Amino acid sequence: MDYTQAKAKLAAIGQEHILRYYDELSEEQQDNLLRQIDETDFSVLNRIGCGASDERGAFSPLAAMQRNEIEARRQELEQVGTAAIKAGKTAALLLAGGMGTRLGSDNPKGMYDVGVTKPVYIFERIVSNLLDVVRQTDTWIRLFVMTSEKNNDATVRFFREHAYFGYRADRVVFFKQDMAPACDFSGKLYMDAKDHISTSPNGNAGWYSSMVRAGLDRILVDEGIEWINIFAVDNVLQRICDPCFIGATILADAAVGAKVVRKAAPDEKVGVMCLEDGRPSIVEYYELSEEMMNAKDENGDPAYNYGVILNYLFRTNELSKVTDDKMPLHVVRKKIPYIDENGVLIKPDEPNGFKFEQLVLDMIHQLSSCLPFEVIRDKEFAPIKNPTGVDSVESARVLLQKNGVAL
Repeated sequence: MDYTQAKAKLAAIGQEHILRYYDELSEEQQDNLLRQIDETDFSVLNRIGCGASDERGAFSPLAAMQRNEIEARRQELEQVGTAAIKAGKTAALLLAGGMGTRLGSDNPKGMYDVGVTKPVYIFERIVSNLLDVVRQTDTWIRLFVMTSEKNNDATVRFFREHAYFGYRADRVVFFKQDMAPACDFSGKLYMDAKDHISTSPNGNAGWYSSMVRAGLDRILVDEGIEWINIFAVDNVLQRICDPCFIGATILADAAVGAKVVRKAAPDEKVGVMCLEDGRPSIVEYYELSEEMMNAKDENGDPAYNYGVILNYLFRTNELSKVTDDKMPLHVVRKKIPYIDENGVLIKPDEPNGFKFEQLVLDMIHQLSSCLPFEVIRDKEFAPIKNPTGVDSVESARVLLQKNGVAL
């Protein structure tokens, strides 16, 4: 795309200010900006005022496979899951596009050091957890690492500098998540540099479309991968490609499995697995009515009792049903750094615009079936979202040490 074409594309949507500093840029910066304008899907701006999550369907409970059943069937489930892993039918995908900003770091979140007496990085703990399964099954599992435009180079360099934390480098594939532009409340695009439109990752459901755009869906086909376990970067205790979980999902003939934990309290701020209009879905904590929080199942337990931990096992041949034209686009109010009229970078203290995201709950809702699989909170759920307090570096350290991890 040349300057004239870029100007025409921006003029058609009233965003000509993106080229305000063009004449001040170096040739390389000009090329980068023109490439970004060419590759950016600006149609998301048409969704302002069209909240995708405003209207929900009718909720009903979705029973989970609980710990007592899992333990009673553990040998059977693990045999099936282990066979799938040994046959090369499983892969893992780490959602690692986030930065450690809330932790006071300018690095990728996975580079954060949770150690006390020695360095212990979030990436290190995640790879170590996957290596447990590699040793258990004597099989090197394909690992995809989804980065973002902002943290890709630092992430790849960090893995290389640390020799992939003991993982086989030829089994790891990095790719960047697709980005969506950010704008102010009137729909005017922000820039975070004179040669760059402000963007953000397109949500936790963007992993599949980003894989396809990067051509990595061919690996799934060529290697006969039938199941892909996606998981977030911030949970340092989660078990990845867990044979028991895989076996349970296979035997349930489910399109997707979801690891869940029993809620600590009826009003705990976690999304809960459920059915929505008869299809699997997730109801957010703020959408739970008093009636739903107090509802009981046939055993007298809370009916909406299992919170998701962003650890899902997708059947790959079902993913073709998850298409962009069916996926809702969520418009979210966020604090967005931007340059002002003088080219000075401003970091706002309050939300000042919109970001656009697709969410994994909408992926799940397009599929026909889901198996919620209960795990023990203190053994598999140590999210790091804050420096201190709930779901923090502090609380994760306590749980890591409780599980025998030397820090």
